[in-house]
Amino acid sequence: MKKLLLAFIFLASTIPAWAQQDPLYSQYFNNPMLINPAFAGSNERLYAGVAYRSQWSGIDGGPATFNFNSHISLRDNKVGVGILAVQDKIGDIKNTQFGGVASYRITLATGTTFSFGLQAGFIRFATDPKAVNLINSTDPLFAQISETKFNVGAGALLQSERYTLSLSAPRMLPSTVSQGNGESVQIYSQNYYLYGSYIFYVSENIQFKPSTLLRATSGTPVSVDVNCNFVFNKLYTAGVFTRKLNTYGVLLQMVMSNYRLGYVFELPGKGSALNYNTHEVSLSLSLAVLQSHNHYLTGF
Repeated sequence: MKKLLLAFIFLASTIPAWAQQDPLYSQYFNNPMLINPAFAGSNERLYAGVAYRSQWSGIDGGPATFNFNSHISLRDNKVGVGILAVQDKIGDIKNTQFGGVASYRITLATGTTFSFGLQAGFIRFATDPKAVNLINSTDPLFAQISETKFNVGAGALLQSERYTLSLSAPRMLPSTVSQGNGESVQIYSQNYYLYGSYIFYVSENIQFKPSTLLRATSGTPVSVDVNCNFVFNKLYTAGVFTRKLNTYGVLLQMVMSNYRLGYVFELPGKGSALNYNTHEVSLSLSLAVLQSHNHYLTGF
């Protein structure tokens, strides 16, 4: 395990770019409300899920993200409401987000549904100088900071039994905090997401589901994820993916009654700055609790 000080020197050099990026997820297609509020209530049931991501495992102070969210469809599945909580840590920096989500669904003549959603909440930015080994403990650049900012987001969704098309900006207001001495740190900029997926039926019990996610942030190159997943009996999923052809991963998941367990293992490519693996695990629950809910849903 590398020393925390060496890791933080590297992490500090990447903070300006990282601070403007949303937390990374590799299982966003399992729980897309994290990047688009229009997905709230889209499965016509009660949903709740937790996930943990450990990036660059083996380095003290490496990025770690925990999220919890829950949503439910109401009013004959036309309205969705939900809550979310996300904590993102890197080195001595911690961002904690709490928010509420609401969506509205319209059924089109073709059987396709169009949804739009809004979210609002607060983001708390905090630093903890005790989390790093400082050579100079009085360095003003490492002073403790704690500020809370309001933010809003929006998204739209077009969905059918076979395809999904999603466009969103989950945090629309740029957020900065004062570092003292006239300096400031931008903790979030606008991140725009364009997501699409399609289901091909290989056989009665096997589906092939490719998907792509494009993420655009001002001042940084566009990030592209490409996923190729096979779904067996609507219960088991296995797939591979790449992010910008620089990170590669394997996804495994299984559905057990009303529960779904997912796991992702990522390997860095040749162009990565650090040769460390990343792990992401998720657990979610889906229930039909209202008469209008989908009581015949297989899987998620």
